[in-house]
Amino acid sequence: MTSPDWLSSADGASDWSQAHVVVAGVGVSGFAAADGLLQFGARVTVLDDLASEANADKGALLEVLGGTVRLGPGSTAVLPADADLVITTGWSPTAPLLTQAAQRAVPIWSEVELAWRLSRPAKAIPWLGITGTNGKTTTTQMLAAMLSASGLRTAAVGNIGRPVMEIVLDPEPYDVLAVELSSHQLHWSHSLALHSAAVLNLQPDHLEWHGSFEAYAAAKAGIYERVAVSCVYNVADPATEKMVEEAEVVEGARAIGFTLGTPGPSMVGVVEDLLVDRAFIEQRRDSALELAKLSDVTPFAPHNVANALAAAALARSYGVHPTAVRDGLRNVTLGSHKIQTVTTRDGVRWVDDSKATNPHAADAALRAFGSDATPHAFGGTGPDDPEHTGGPGGKVVWIAGGQAKGTTFDELVSAHADRLRGAVLLGVDRGVIADALARHAPEVPVRVITSTETGAMTQAVAAAASLARPGDVVLLAPGCASKDMYSDYAARGHAFVEAIRALTAGPGTGPAGTA
Repeated sequence: MTSPDWLSSADGASDWSQAHVVVAGVGVSGFAAADGLLQFGARVTVLDDLASEANADKGALLEVLGGTVRLGPGSTAVLPADADLVITTGWSPTAPLLTQAAQRAVPIWSEVELAWRLSRPAKAIPWLGITGTNGKTTTTQMLAAMLSASGLRTAAVGNIGRPVMEIVLDPEPYDVLAVELSSHQLHWSHSLALHSAAVLNLQPDHLEWHGSFEAYAAAKAGIYERVAVSCVYNVADPATEKMVEEAEVVEGARAIGFTLGTPGPSMVGVVEDLLVDRAFIEQRRDSALELAKLSDVTPFAPHNVANALAAAALARSYGVHPTAVRDGLRNVTLGSHKIQTVTTRDGVRWVDDSKATNPHAADAALRAFGSDATPHAFGGTGPDDPEHTGGPGGKVVWIAGGQAKGTTFDELVSAHADRLRGAVLLGVDRGVIADALARHAPEVPVRVITSTETGAMTQAVAAAASLARPGDVVLLAPGCASKDMYSDYAARGHAFVEAIRALTAGPGTGPAGTA
C-alpha cells in the first residue's frame, strides 16, 4: 500500500481526514503531534513500548479525543497495514517501525516537519533555527530573550523541550520563533524553509544513531536548505561555512559569520571588550556597531560568547535593534547544569557542567578552567572575574563518563593533559576515557567508580575531593550522555550537587550560583 499523493505537499489546508497517521512514541513531542493531527481531522494511532503511568494518562486523553493508543512491550513491532504517514519523535532509522515504513515507501516525518506543514498557510510564523553539536539550547534561549527584548511575541521551541506543535495549536499570534533543532529532528525534516539558520559547530556525536559522521553532518547541514535571509556559520569551524556554500537557498540569502576575533565584513565578532556587528549595517566595510559588552554574557566563557554572537546574528537578521541584543543577554535565564558553580570550599571550586554530553562540550568546559585559562581566552580583555579560574596555578579534577555514543576521547585528553590534577570516571563507557588517559596522560591520577547505581556520584565526588588541592576546580563535564545511570543530564547534575552538599555540609565561601 502506498501513501496518497497529496501527502507530499500536505499542509494545514489539506483534508487530513483522508490520512491514517501513526505516531511513534507518546512522549512530549509525540503527544503534541497526535493532539495536533486529531485537531486537523486525521485518523491517529499512537504506539509506544513503554506502558508507564504517565504514558497511560496521555494515552487515555488521546483516546478521549478520538485517537487509538497501544502501549506496552511489542506495541511498536508492527506498522499498521493501512498507515499513510509515520511521525517520529527522534527514533533511530533502524527502529523496526521505521524500517517497515521505509520498505513500504510510507513517508516518515519529524514532529518539527509536521508542525512546519500544519502551520502553513494560516499561521506562517517565521522560524529562526539553531543547530550544532553544542550550545544549541543556550543560544536558543539567548535568541528568544533578544527577540522578547525587542517587543516581539516569541517562544523558544523544538529540541529545547517545548514542541513546535504547541505553537501551531495556540490561538494566540506569534511574531517569530526561536527553534532549536537536533540532528535527529533534521534527519526526518524535508521541507523546512527557515527565515534564517545557524550551525554553531560540528564535532562527532550521535554516531550510533546516524551510522557515520558524514550522515550526522549531512543532517545538520539540512537546516540551511531553503533559507531566505541569513545562513549563520562559525568562522572557527570551516565545516559550517562549507555547509552554507553547498546549501540551496533563496536567492539573496547571505552568509553571515560569527567569530571570537575581530570580524570582517558580513560578520559579528569581538573588538576589545565589545560584541560588534559588521554584517547588518550599511557601512560594514569600514565600521562596526556595538551590540553588547563581554560582561553582558553570563556565564562568561569563550564558547558562551560564541553562542551569544550566533544568537545576535540571528536576531539582527530579523531586524532586532542592537539595544535589544544587549538587553536580551542581560535578562536571559539559562537552564541549570551549564558551567554552574555549586560552591567554593577550602579553596576548591565545584562546577556543574552536566550538560556537556559529548567530548566537544567537555573540551569547551575544560578550556574555561585550569592554570592556563584566562578571563578572555580568545584574545583581548574580558570581564574581571576572579573566580574564572580555580586560582593561581590551579588545575582541574575532571569527573567524566556515561554513554560515549561512539565518540573517542584521545584528542580531548591530549589537549588538556597538562591542566588535569586528576580524573574520576564513572558510567558504562568509563573504560573508553580511561584508555585515552592511559595513552595520552599516563601521569594523571585516575579513580574509576565501578558502581553503575545512581549512588556512584557520591563516590565520584568523594574521590574528586581527595584529589583536589586549594586553587583547583572540580569539574563535572562528563563528555557523555547520562541515560546509562540517570533519566537525563539534569538528574545527573542534581546528583552531583546533592553529593557535594552532603560532602561539604556546613558554611562554604558563598551560595551556589552560575560561574
